[in-house]
Amino acid sequence: MRLTIDTDARTLTEETANGPRTHALDSPEAFGLISEQWLAVGWTQKYIYGFTWLGRPVIQLPEDMIRIQEVIHRVQPDVIVETGVAHGGSLIYYASLCKATDRGRVIGIDIEIRPHNRAAIEAHPLFPYITLVEGSSIAPDVVAHVKSLIKPNERVLVLLDSNHTKAHVRAELDAYADLVGEGSYIVATDGIMAAVAGRPGSKPGWEWDNPSEAAREFAAAHPEFVLEEPGFLFNEGKIEQQLTHWPSAYLRRVA
Repeated sequence: MRLTIDTDARTLTEETANGPRTHALDSPEAFGLISEQWLAVGWTQKYIYGFTWLGRPVIQLPEDMIRIQEVIHRVQPDVIVETGVAHGGSLIYYASLCKATDRGRVIGIDIEIRPHNRAAIEAHPLFPYITLVEGSSIAPDVVAHVKSLIKPNERVLVLLDSNHTKAHVRAELDAYADLVGEGSYIVATDGIMAAVAGRPGSKPGWEWDNPSEAAREFAAAHPEFVLEEPGFLFNEGKIEQQLTHWPSAYLRRVA
């Protein structure tokens, strides 16, 4: 997409298949177009690799972390299951929410929890809220073990952030969706892969081989889930578009 900004006229023009379209530079439309480019360039430049939460790297867009906090506050889960551990920052983030609200605990699953990351997570003051499970998130024995850690009446929210191929995410959705009760969510993160396909650092096929496609496919096959982005809980501004690395990610159980 080509965007042209005229600072004197305070306009932004986008080139479309039907010709140029011009927007006021301070309009929501201009904000959306600029944000799309900001997200894409930020992804290429690894913008999200510059944040920590209580001492641990958290490789997420800050906007997504604030939004998922809103969802967690609304859902009030007893257990948050996250596939993909990496440095453990997001586990610590969710554990801090559990401590702050005096509710819940976190289960983190990864095919390999590197020794230095495990040591740092286990040494963290919030580790009592965390259970680490090492193994493939879609291996039957791992899935069974995770489910054994959850009591029958506990409210569960699931976040998928491990291997982001469509096939793997779809397998995770099939494996863990039955943990999610009505009103709660299973979230297939990092669908931004589709938007950055073809950019440096991307891989061939990301246009279709991504978590958002898996979520859409799952929703089509499971009417008990709807694919919807949680709305604003508070918004006195003019912007209704959410900046996210997680488009088409939130699957809410409705039945």
